[in-house]
Amino acid sequence: MSPIAAGADGFEAPGVADFWKPMFGTDGAFAITWPGVLVLLSAILIGGGLVLATRRLAVVPSRGQFITESVYNLVRNSVARDVIGSRDFLKYTPLLFSLFVLILINNLFGVIPPIQFPTMSRVGIPAALTVVVYLLYHGISIRRHGLGGWFKSMIPSGLGLGMLVIIFPLELVTYFFTRPVTLALRLFGNMFAGHLLLLLFITGGEYLIFDAAGFGMKIAGGVSFVMGFVMTVFEILVEFLQAYIFTLLAALYIAGALADEH
Repeated sequence: MSPIAAGADGFEAPGVADFWKPMFGTDGAFAITWPGVLVLLSAILIGGGLVLATRRLAVVPSRGQFITESVYNLVRNSVARDVIGSRDFLKYTPLLFSLFVLILINNLFGVIPPIQFPTMSRVGIPAALTVVVYLLYHGISIRRHGLGGWFKSMIPSGLGLGMLVIIFPLELVTYFFTRPVTLALRLFGNMFAGHLLLLLFITGGEYLIFDAAGFGMKIAGGVSFVMGFVMTVFEILVEFLQAYIFTLLAALYIAGALADEH
C-alpha cells in the first residue's frame, strides 16, 4: 500500500497488494488464495442452492424455486434465445446460465459481509472463464463450417486485394487478441476499480473519524462513510451488469460462430 499522508503512522490508501490474499503458501504460482477458495465456495453454494430449490418442483413455486426460475428465464429468453436464435439456443443455455450465476455470486461477494471481496477482481479468474468461452466459440465455428470455413470467416468478403491486405491482419487481431482480452479485462477492471473505491471510502472514513485531528476531519470522515454506502449500492448494480454483459458477449460470440454467413 502507498501512504497518502506523510509519516509512518499516516493513512495508507488501499492498493494492488490488498487484492493478493494468499492463505497457504506465498509462491504466486502455487499459493492457495482467498479468491480461489471463494470460487470453490461459490460453486458449492450454487450447486447446493439449485438442488434445494428444484428438489420439490411445484406449480405454485416456493421462494427458492421462483428465484431460480426467474434467473434461468432471464438467461434463457433474454440472452440465449434472443441472441443465438430459437434453433440452436437450448444446447448453450446451461453454459450461459452457469456463467451468469457464477460471475454474479462471485461479484456479490464484494459487498456481502464478512467476505467483502469480489473474486473477479483477481484477473486470473476472469481470464480462465474467457478461455472457456474463447475455445468454445472457435470450436463451434470449426465444427459448423469446417477448418476452411472457419478461416474464411475471418476474411471479409467483397474487398479488393489492397484493402484485404490491410483489413485481414486487423481481423486476426480481433479474433485472437481483442475479443478474449477485452472480455476478461472488462470484468476484471470493473470489479477491481469498484472494490478499490469502496476500500478507499470506508478505510479513509475510519481514519478521518478515529485517527485524524480536528472536527472538520470528523465531518469529512462521516461524508466518506456515506459515500461508501452510496458506492456500495452502485457497486451492486455494476456487479449484476458485468455478469450480464459477460454472458451476453459470450452468447454473441457463439451466435457469430453458428452464423451461416460471417
